[in-house]
Parts: sequence; C-alpha cells; structure tokens
Amino acid sequence: MSRGPAVTLCRECGRLAPPNEAEARRCAACGSPRLLRHPELARLSIAHIDCDAFYASVEKRDDPTLRDRPVIVGGGHRGVVSAACYVARTYGVRSAMPMFKALRLCPDAVVIPPNMAKYRREGLRIREMMLALTPLVEPLSIDEAFLDLTGTERLHHGPPAMSLARLARRVEAETGLTVSIGLSYNKFLAKIASDLDKPRGFAVIGRGEALEFLREKPVGMIWGVGQALQKKLGADGITRIGDLQERPEIDLVARYGSIGHRLYHFSRGEDDRRVDPDAPTKSISAETTFDIDIASPKALAAELWPLCETVSGRLKRHELAARTVTLKLKTADFRLLSRSRSLDSPTQLAEVLYRTAEALLLREADGRKFRLIGVGGAELENAAGADQPDLLDSGAQRRAQVEQAMDTVRAKLGPDALIKGRSLSARPQPPADRGPRKG
Repeated sequence: MSRGPAVTLCRECGRLAPPNEAEARRCAACGSPRLLRHPELARLSIAHIDCDAFYASVEKRDDPTLRDRPVIVGGGHRGVVSAACYVARTYGVRSAMPMFKALRLCPDAVVIPPNMAKYRREGLRIREMMLALTPLVEPLSIDEAFLDLTGTERLHHGPPAMSLARLARRVEAETGLTVSIGLSYNKFLAKIASDLDKPRGFAVIGRGEALEFLREKPVGMIWGVGQALQKKLGADGITRIGDLQERPEIDLVARYGSIGHRLYHFSRGEDDRRVDPDAPTKSISAETTFDIDIASPKALAAELWPLCETVSGRLKRHELAARTVTLKLKTADFRLLSRSRSLDSPTQLAEVLYRTAEALLLREADGRKFRLIGVGGAELENAAGADQPDLLDSGAQRRAQVEQAMDTVRAKLGPDALIKGRSLSARPQPPADRGPRKG
C-alpha cells in the first residue's frame, strides 16, 4: 500500500484539510462526512470522469415522478438496454442486455426510448465544464472522458484532486446529474478507479499500491483483453493480473503477439499513453434489431444496405475513411458474431461498405436465424486518399461518381430525394447510433 501521511479531501466542498484534521470524521468547513484520504492525493493528476447511469439519470431529472422507480432506456421488446438506473441495476439489469430479459428481471421498470439529441446536449455541457479545468480533455464517449490536470495547481489554487471535487459539485448543481471520478498517475488506472465507487464516487489508485491492487484482479480488467484472449490466457493458467506480473515480457510477446507488451506493462500499472484531445475516432458503425428473427440471405442483405448508407454518411460528415469493414450479427440465441475484412484502399462509399459486408454476410447466412445485424468502418484515417481508382475494377470509378452525384442531390433536396433500388426492399426501421467511438 501507499506510504506516508494521508491527505484529506472533502468530496462535497473540495476543501483540503490541514494535517491536524487527519482523523476528523467530518469536514470542518461544510460538515460533510464525504472525506477522501490518500497519501498521494495531492500528487496525482490523470483523471477519468464517468457520468453515472447517464441516459437514465437525464430522464429521471426531467421527470421527477421517476425518481424512485426503476428506469431502463432502450429499444422495444426486441431491443437491448442502452442504460439502466441504479434502482434497475439492483434487479440485475445491465447495459446491452436483451430487453425481454431485463423486463423479466424487473417487470415494473419504466422503459423510455433513447433521446440521443438530448443526451448529446447534456454531455457537451459537462464537457465544457471539464475544459474549464484543462484543455487536455480526451472524450471517450458522450458521457466519459480522460483529463490531464498536470501543471494546473497554480491556476486553480490547489492540486487536481481539489479541482475535480469542485467540478463534480458544479456538474451536480448546474445539470442535476452526477459523475464518478477516478484519479491516478495514468489512464489505465484512472479508468479502473472511476468504477470503484459509484455513483457520486471519487476513488484513487496511487503508485505505491498499484501492483498490489492489480494482483488479484481478473485479466479481463486490462483494456483490450476480450473474451477470446481471456479464454486463451485462461488455458495457459493466467486468470489474475498477478499471473501476468510473474511472466517476462519476452514470453508474453512470443505467446500472444504485440498485445503481450500491453499485458506486461499494464499488469504492472504502467501506461505511457497521453491524454490526447485530438485522439482519432476508432470506428463508426450502425446496427438494427429485427422485430422477427431473419434467416434469408436476401432479407438480411436488404437490412444491411441502409446501415451502410448511415455509416457512409457519418464517415463523410467527419471527413474520415475506413480501411476495415466489420459485419456484426447476433443469432436468435444471442450469440454475437463479428467478421472483418481489410480494404486495399480506405473508403467512404456506401457501395463499397455494402459489397464488402455482403460478402461477409453470405458466408454466415447458412440458414441460422439472426436477431440483429450491424456494419462498421474501422482503422479510420483522413479521407484525402479515399476511394482511389481501381485498375482491376473498371466499374469502381463510375459507382463512386454515381454515389457522389446522389450525395449532391440529397444535400439540396433531402435524404429521401434519391434512393437506390435495393433501398425499396429494406424495412423503414432506423438504425441504432453506434458512432463515432473512441477507444
């Protein structure tokens, strides 16, 4: 554990207590018992801020009659949970859970369709408050971000921990929403810390305790370790982060490839990634859940096309192009499949996205029934070099010109002014917003 005298912070008013109040149970200034003590509290400056049950909290704020009721934000009976309030979570409801399962666990829940425009407005309000503390804010999504407050002590007349506590109080006072804060010496540990004390949390992981803290944690806590890698690690007898701490880096790289470097360093609490306000978007995607499970390849392809148009439109708006196309499918028994293909040239075009994803789809559409389909573009880069002429595909340039002409007409007359024939067979179900995303 960390050594040295603990510094005491009042999480309610942001006051740092003098040494003679080291054993106090309440803040001498505001009387709050919400005191945080840690030996490194005044020396840490990398934070992760996460809004608590964000979508559901916005809905509860806007409708006080929902205050004590379980609230689920998400699609209909065939959809999934986008967010669940803490009351609903006590019943076992979690994000990404199928809606029918969530309602079986919590039949009295109030289900509210997502209002993304409203959530974005609130997320941007909170982000502006973060930017008042430091320009080094790296958003991860609409409701969470990393902050680097190194060197801000003179500006804010106190260490970053004090500024963060005051930020949490300001967010609550001005928006009626709450945040949880993780504070550490790098991004990996700051993000872990923000999950330790929710809601309205403030947790700290210092250098002196990092190795011991991580030792008994599951390897899945390491960023980038998904189910497939967890299974492979488990087969090798590695289930705890402490198991990784015992392996030399050269052995981890030899066995697991380039991610072995991350396994070695993160398991030791080492992460040299900077907080980057201009961090690139990692992927842009869209998906839809069907009202009735679909097995027909033709029907699945019809569902795929409007999703490709949605992703293409977002890529164009953000002036990005995708070098990898990913197809996402969920079977009727909720097994999730993901297939990807890299392109010779990055693309923005819906037609290229569709043709690539359709080829992946036809390999999987073998009679199984699917309840969800999605498509995404990854390995994003600047669009300047996108969709170069292909000498091996004589029709590629013409298809690109046709799509560009359609974009021009739609920009003037509206998105439905001109459509392709395959759009006529697609259902008029709006795709779920899954982009852009940062990792």
